[in-house]
Amino acid sequence: MKEYRLFINGEWVPSSTGTTADDFNPATGEVYAKVHQASRDDIEQAIASAYRAKDAWGKTVPAQREAILIKAAAILEERIPEFAEVLIDEGGATFGKAMFESSFVVTLLRSAAGECRRIFGETIPSDAPGLFSMSVRKPLGVIAGISPFNFPFLLAMKKVALALAAGNTFVLKPASPTPVIGLKIAELFEAAGLPKGVLNVIPVKGSTLGNTLVEDPRIRMVTFTGSTDVGKQLAEVAGRHQKKITLEMGGKSPLIVLKDADLDYAVDAAVFGIFLHQGQVCMANSRLIVEAEIYDRFCEKLAAKVKGLKVGDPHKPDTVIGPLIEAKQCAFIDSQVKDALADGARILSGGKSEGAFYQPTIVADVTRKMRIFDEESFGPVVCVIKAADSEEALALANDSSFGLSAGLITNDLQKAFDLSLRLESGMVHINDSSIFDEPHVPFGGVKDSGVGREGGHYSMEEMTEVKWITVQMGKRQFPF
Repeated sequence: MKEYRLFINGEWVPSSTGTTADDFNPATGEVYAKVHQASRDDIEQAIASAYRAKDAWGKTVPAQREAILIKAAAILEERIPEFAEVLIDEGGATFGKAMFESSFVVTLLRSAAGECRRIFGETIPSDAPGLFSMSVRKPLGVIAGISPFNFPFLLAMKKVALALAAGNTFVLKPASPTPVIGLKIAELFEAAGLPKGVLNVIPVKGSTLGNTLVEDPRIRMVTFTGSTDVGKQLAEVAGRHQKKITLEMGGKSPLIVLKDADLDYAVDAAVFGIFLHQGQVCMANSRLIVEAEIYDRFCEKLAAKVKGLKVGDPHKPDTVIGPLIEAKQCAFIDSQVKDALADGARILSGGKSEGAFYQPTIVADVTRKMRIFDEESFGPVVCVIKAADSEEALALANDSSFGLSAGLITNDLQKAFDLSLRLESGMVHINDSSIFDEPHVPFGGVKDSGVGREGGHYSMEEMTEVKWITVQMGKRQFPF
């Protein structure tokens, strides 16, 4: 069994207390690896290391940062199967999801490399005679990132790569269920020649970490992806410490299917949008809102397709549904389903579990009064909701505390644009599922789904500070 150490100041070091934690394979329940856990002293060393490195890294020319990111992409491209295997064994990803995630990160690194040369200021017209006015963008310094377990490679790297591209140093706290892939990021950048101290990766228990990353004055920004409850707590602490923060949190994303939709296509989009990675995706279309005229036919076709999805060994390429990250999530989903059934909902498929594997489940006739209508499931369960018309569909979609992503399937282009502009969501995908991402787009949500945006130049704006500079040409006339 492999043992993984902390990555601090460019070195692989043991926990100062010798503390390790078992990293479990969710499919088998067996211990996959032993991972050293950072102590308070280790956290201090990681922050101090990033702080010492910030000035030198911040002064590097774009070509140097670009070269390291491009080299990291090239190394990863040669080692995709190795990284995908970690995602399968540690995170329960199916083969297809793991290969997609690893390949996406290659593109992400190359996209981030391009951003090194696109950190722009501007000239600003001035009413003062002879004044040249401009803005420049400077790195913040040290950024801390807290990443989730569901896409632990992609979402951690999105934070790390773009922060490095902007000239910041970084302290990464990977998700507790998936620490190894976070340490593999450090391994990748070490091989690419990243200077010591620029990236530090510290698996650490939440009880040990506390609010350290948000409260420490040396850390200028925290970027978080995870649950809404934890995100709100971090935002509260960040506000007290005047800390910059971006949050990408939960979702209960709707997919609206209007009566003119191609039903077979709509079913395919809906199934992909909820059952990718067992529904453990923040932007999964876990609410299917269907116009009444096609509701019954849609449900029939949906049930037929879902019953054919393979559940089992995530290593097998034809497996669609792998394990949840923890078996206890099955009991939570059961409670949601039972609550819905008690209020009049119907199960069209699934509703059973074994170990950490939950059968792909369809709950039809869901209404606002049921918990599952707006409570995130984070599992392979979808609720189908009937809407009288497109306006009621919009009202049902917006009747949520969340607002991350949304999908809309219709052949009426005017209606598609009208509804997409009125959907209370950070992202809307017309004639697609709610799950879509690219490295350069403004990824993020509204309401309880988040604050700020990640991706491309949007991250450059979040992860830099604007400074206003003026130059007086000649002598200014002072009033006294």
